[in-house]
Amino acid sequence: MKGHRFLDRLGYAWAGLRAAWRMEKSLRTHALAAAGVLATLLTTRAPGVWWAVLALTVALVLATELLNTALETLCDHLHPQRHEAIKLTKDIAAGAVLVSSLAALLVGAAFLVGHVLPWLGWIRP
Repeated sequence: MKGHRFLDRLGYAWAGLRAAWRMEKSLRTHALAAAGVLATLLTTRAPGVWWAVLALTVALVLATELLNTALETLCDHLHPQRHEAIKLTKDIAAGAVLVSSLAALLVGAAFLVGHVLPWLGWIRP
């Protein structure tokens, strides 16, 4: 993409997001979870620090999912037959998504205990 105008590069990135959205059910699932996080933040009127932490957490999960999708697409194109090295590569990329998703669950648990449950009056702040 060297030498391309900034708006062209944005267009390529947008095309990639649209393609990943169409191809990858997991990305749509993560996006649905992100919408749930946004709704919870809005409903509970969470402090800015929670917005920042959860925005970074959601972005991490979505970014790893996009990278996983890109790597899987490239692997499938370069070597459509079953191959142990390709399987291992795809498994490792999926592991990265799992790690980011588990981290997101821990952040979500901290948000639940630190902000949502006190907001509901179930525990004292």
